[in-house]
Amino acid sequence: MSAGALPPLIEAQLSYVVKHSSPSIRVDQIWSGGKNTTHCDRFTLLIPFCLDYIRWDVIYNAHSPFAAPDIIFGAEDEGFEPLSVYCEGEGEAWSKSSLSNWNSRDPSKLLSLIHELRDIYKSYQRTRVGELDDDRLKFEISTIVSREEIEVCVVTGPERPEEVKFSVPLLDVDLNKLLHNFPWRHQQKIHVQVVFPVSRKYSAPSAPRIKLVSSPDLKTLFSVDDVKLPQWLDGMCMAEYLPILEDNLKVQIVEAIASVGARRRFIEALAPIFGRPLEADQVFCRRASVLAISGIVSVLVHFHIPTQFPKQQPVLVMQSCQHFTQGVPIMSPPVSDYPWSPRWEPSQMVERIFDFLVDECSNFKMQCTAAI
Repeated sequence: MSAGALPPLIEAQLSYVVKHSSPSIRVDQIWSGGKNTTHCDRFTLLIPFCLDYIRWDVIYNAHSPFAAPDIIFGAEDEGFEPLSVYCEGEGEAWSKSSLSNWNSRDPSKLLSLIHELRDIYKSYQRTRVGELDDDRLKFEISTIVSREEIEVCVVTGPERPEEVKFSVPLLDVDLNKLLHNFPWRHQQKIHVQVVFPVSRKYSAPSAPRIKLVSSPDLKTLFSVDDVKLPQWLDGMCMAEYLPILEDNLKVQIVEAIASVGARRRFIEALAPIFGRPLEADQVFCRRASVLAISGIVSVLVHFHIPTQFPKQQPVLVMQSCQHFTQGVPIMSPPVSDYPWSPRWEPSQMVERIFDFLVDECSNFKMQCTAAI
């Protein structure tokens, strides 16, 4: 075993966590618990919770790799005592826990333990929020408690006001089935994060901070960063706000799916004018590349098509096939100042771009010649 490596049994446990956790658990650092050892036997995991991460240290013993690990929680969670949950269950809860029947040769055991502790941590955080002397927050929880998969936590810090963060999944629809042939391996979701300041006295509250968060893969179809959030009106609560937000999202997702069809028709319209594209994104239709000829110079034109197409026009980048600097093809800066109207038919859009590129490719050719 190389210096600094994890023992095989521990390595198998960690590898299983990284490969099979959903949402993904990340490894922050790996280190050794002893000074005179060639083995690492502990690591820090970043565990998704409430649209953020909590840090837990997993402590094994390299000399006893068959033993179950210890888990050290963050300093801000001194009151989190998951073992008390097993004690309260009078043995039944403990008998069902991953620790009671730990098997170091089963690589899935660590992930099962993390999921188990995370569920207890979720209940612990909800209890903490319920114990706050804040009528508004108690009301917020009581009105959305029926929603599934809600997470809530108290956020504290030495130089920041105490806050409560909510994570709420949105849209009771299967986003993976909205469009055929989407190559998504995991279930795509959109969550809203709502952060309230903790107030010891109920008064006319200010609007909370609101942010949309989606699965990273979903951005290829629909970017939540572009969503304009509905206004939070005075006296409003989450139970009133969330349906408005979800209706807003449904409309924009329908538009995003329609945009895929519009982008596909645009790419198909390239062939009669430029010839068949050399490359094209056939699923989300976000990219296409064609060959343009200016005299004896061949130029690749790359189309980067935004999710807001046709409201937003494609960005063009020209690449010389014959001019290189240090072995790298010369490319133009992104170009978007060409004639465009979202009301044009795809064929007219492409014709206008072709006419624009007749002169632009000549100018690019001179720039390439001057650059080498």
